Amino acid sequence: MRTRILPKMLNDEVEEYLSRNDIIIVPVGTVEMHGGFPLDSETTISEAYALKMAEACDGLVLTGLPYFYAGATASGRGTVQVSIREGIDYLTAIAKNLLRLGFKRQIYISFHGPAHMTCSPMVRDFFDETGVPILYMDLTMQMLKNASDLFKSMDSFHAITTGAYKIMNRLEDVPLTTKYAHSKPQSCKKFDDIFGLAYQSASIGYYFGEKEDHMSTTAIPDEASREALAQEGVEIIEKTVELLDLPHIVSQMKDLEQYNQEVAEKCPWVPYQFFQK
Repeated sequence: MRTRILPKMLNDEVEEYLSRNDIIIVPVGTVEMHGGFPLDSETTISEAYALKMAEACDGLVLTGLPYFYAGATASGRGTVQVSIREGIDYLTAIAKNLLRLGFKRQIYISFHGPAHMTCSPMVRDFFDETGVPILYMDLTMQMLKNASDLFKSMDSFHAITTGAYKIMNRLEDVPLTTKYAHSKPQSCKKFDDIFGLAYQSASIGYYFGEKEDHMSTTAIPDEASREALAQEGVEIIEKTVELLDLPHIVSQMKDLEQYNQEVAEKCPWVPYQFFQK
């Protein structure tokens, strides 16, 4: 294929793809303060993963979704904060349109910690309304679950970030700087006991008090250092995607749809049935 990124495709190319397959991967991002990295770094990470995942399972990628709930980084004036509820509604509209086009196997992904608060409610409500099981994949969770041996320290995270820009042909967007290479505890660290009572920013509201809270970033003094860091990150991303086994995941999604139809026949009171009346 000339490209797997849907906005870069011709309409004819999309229609040809839909004549043989129905998989689309939707990276959900943020625009938020991020130390020595560009504001859209977590969007770019998700897009890079999405592209590698699409290559692994013959899918397409819907890019251009950077404005969602950022969370505690709203204290940065470069952060664009969209409410969780607004994000759910927007993603729902996109998911319904993609389904009308013929994309039945939709996979939403994000490398942003709080993204689960937007994506998980959307995929569950979407299923109850349409009967179509779409998937949310939390990349931070998958990194810890399936590739923890690859993620040795925060330096690995910085490598992934830089590698993502390389995959998306944007490596020069990563500044050459040593200004943000410090290691200070977060100003809100004393509240970690209550922050940890639910998953990823979902327990209680707060904002970061200092810009370095999100985050200290590794020194990238020159182009050679940036290239080396990027290559390390590309390898981590590619290995993680390999471990995820996307062909198995998309096959399971198709089988699950058939299973759900059988359940709905036995249980006519499930929500999906009522939406269809």
